[in-house]
Amino acid sequence: MANMIQLKRRIKTAQNISKTTRAMNMIATSKLKKAQEAALSSRPYSDKLLEVARTIAENVEPGEKLSYLKENNSKIDMYIVISPDKGLCGGMITNLSRTFVRETRDKNIQVITIGKKMEPYVLRAKKEIVASFPFGNILPPYSAVLAISEVVDDYFLKGKVDNIYILTTQFVNVFTQTSKIVQLLPVKNKFESKEKKLKPVSLFEPSSEEILPGILRRYIEMTIYHAMTESYAAEQAARMTAMKNATDNANDIIEELKLVYNKTRQEKITSDLLDISGSAFSAV
Repeated sequence: MANMIQLKRRIKTAQNISKTTRAMNMIATSKLKKAQEAALSSRPYSDKLLEVARTIAENVEPGEKLSYLKENNSKIDMYIVISPDKGLCGGMITNLSRTFVRETRDKNIQVITIGKKMEPYVLRAKKEIVASFPFGNILPPYSAVLAISEVVDDYFLKGKVDNIYILTTQFVNVFTQTSKIVQLLPVKNKFESKEKKLKPVSLFEPSSEEILPGILRRYIEMTIYHAMTESYAAEQAARMTAMKNATDNANDIIEELKLVYNKTRQEKITSDLLDISGSAFSAV
């Protein structure tokens, strides 16, 4: 009897888990479409901003001092690490942590974290967190980038760090998400060309020197925002897949437990019938 009670409890527990994971799978699925559209739609805009900035940068004299193109000499790099606030998203956090440890080992770095899940790994790696921002449970608004870009400006423009990188999870498709590192600053090397080519004459009003800093700042903000939307889409896809697998595993366990429960129940019924038959035969 004790075994049957325990089996009933285990079946009930597995059923509750199955209901929870199914609900989480449905929530992630409903969020994924909007997240996927946001991630894919921001890519062309970022690429076009880069193209415009490259065109303007080619018209700026090499001697001009442009803050976002300069090279610092502080011997310190900065990483913007983007991760979810919640877990239950498969191996996404593990892959991020492995990439972070591999890329930052033996480096003098400072870290900006967006999302709570990577903070313990950064601290465990004994890296300094200079700023921490929540990621949230909804599609990140563009306004969330402004506070982050202010910290980036403070550290780079004042020469506190040499290079700034973004570590995020790239959304490839529903079943594939990969950790990705993108260099954010300086952007000078992105505009340098090894070959001098004849270019059509372009006129800018106001001057190229006045336009370029604003374009570069917009490009930096859009790069950060695009990384956040990619991470959000990857999170929903990873959670959808993980919760579907968890639901399937829970259902498999339920079926196995029900089979064991029915066998145990049948054995008990047979044992009781044998006892009754034996008692009746003894009475005769």
